Amino acid sequence: MPERRTVALVTLGCARNEVDSEELAGRLEADGWQLVEDAEAADVAVVNTCGFVEAAKKDSVDALLEANDLKAQGRTQAVVAVGCMAERYGKELAEALPEADGVLGFDDYADISDRLQTILGGGIHASHTPRDRRKLLPISPAERQDSAVALPGHAQEPAAAPADLPDGLAPASGPRAPLRRRLGTSPVASVKLASGCDRRCSFCAIPSFRGSFISRRPSDVLQETRWLAGQGVKEIMLVSENNTSYGKDFGDIRLLETLLPELAEVDGIERVRVSYLQPAEMRPGLIDVLTSTPKVAPYFDLSFQHSAPGVLRAMRRFGDTDRFLGLLEQIRAKAPEAGVRSNFIVGFPGESEADVAELERFLTGARLDAIGVFGYSDEDGTEAAGYEGKLPEEEVAERLARVSRLAEELVSQRADERVGETVEVLVESVDEEEGAVGRAAHQAPETDGQILFTSGADLTPGRMVVAKVVGTEGVDLVAEPLHLIEEAGR
Repeated sequence: MPERRTVALVTLGCARNEVDSEELAGRLEADGWQLVEDAEAADVAVVNTCGFVEAAKKDSVDALLEANDLKAQGRTQAVVAVGCMAERYGKELAEALPEADGVLGFDDYADISDRLQTILGGGIHASHTPRDRRKLLPISPAERQDSAVALPGHAQEPAAAPADLPDGLAPASGPRAPLRRRLGTSPVASVKLASGCDRRCSFCAIPSFRGSFISRRPSDVLQETRWLAGQGVKEIMLVSENNTSYGKDFGDIRLLETLLPELAEVDGIERVRVSYLQPAEMRPGLIDVLTSTPKVAPYFDLSFQHSAPGVLRAMRRFGDTDRFLGLLEQIRAKAPEAGVRSNFIVGFPGESEADVAELERFLTGARLDAIGVFGYSDEDGTEAAGYEGKLPEEEVAERLARVSRLAEELVSQRADERVGETVEVLVESVDEEEGAVGRAAHQAPETDGQILFTSGADLTPGRMVVAKVVGTEGVDLVAEPLHLIEEAGR
């Protein structure tokens, strides 16, 4: 019997990329590839790149170069780029980075096994020519569901799935069974709710390479969640470019309000979290479901970006400081303990000192649990790249440092406010040196703080624990475990 081909997936960027990598892993394992954790132990290293901002693109290039260095050691035979950066730049990336043996776009994902086999055999697969993926779907959202467009992470069943799949691979039962292979053992997993975005923020290039907005069918999301629960997952995080638009292409903009309680009832799932919500699209019914449904985290990842009206209009966004503070008041009136996080851009073209002061006024009044601050930089193909009124780089850097200092101070204050609260914590890891670490409902993976337990006795990853917050370490909370939550009794 010939030795199985080996492949390692190196994932960079956001949780959406993690879902895409697990779909690629599912496709590859279904076709006979052996998945290995380390690129140095693989015949082919597949790097799932991020193409969002310059720092992420640099990380992606560095990862490709690092993987290429392994070829000199004799084991790794090929390095292949996939993901957003590969989709966004295609041939341009291939020419600029000859160390990559292949640059594959989203349209190649369904045939990923054949593509890698060709490259591994010394053949050449032509890198794709980038195109605006918004033009691949009908303008009308209602006409998009039947379009045959590659949608990474939607994990549709391949045309001919084998009857017997390896352990850990989603079974191919039903017309659109999930096809996914978990690449880790975390009790938390992301589930893609939709792909693409119909908003036209002037600073963002994502819609051009991720395409227009298209929802996954609720039955697909439910089926994948049930499968993940069977794999030991306790928390699912719903991800997309804009979760508040879910269902509009089905003619039901309130579909998320219906879906969330169904997901929360899946056996084995202890927490459902929704990421990336647009403030301009928030509605009372969605706030009600997010703040009152058992097992649905009262967590609001709101994309504010700024609060000065002039800057927001230039960004092609809506709102202002007082409207945003009013939205937060509505949320906290229903769930005082709700977690809220957001990202902000400073130094946008035309931003004045008064605009920065207005943003600082909002941040001071918002009491956010987590704040990300980024300095503006031009992104290829965006409207803002052509704006006048660009600020000098040193001024952008100064404003970034100033607002970042304020943000750090404010999130530490918010953490202090939580001392004395009783929280339900999902234990994520237990280590002899690090101790036990988990997250409460107001803390999302990777982006927010953590719960550091005072004692790890009887704690194991995947268990839900009631704990009392007794202190802080920056944005992290220190908590004393009170008792384990019996899942059957919830």
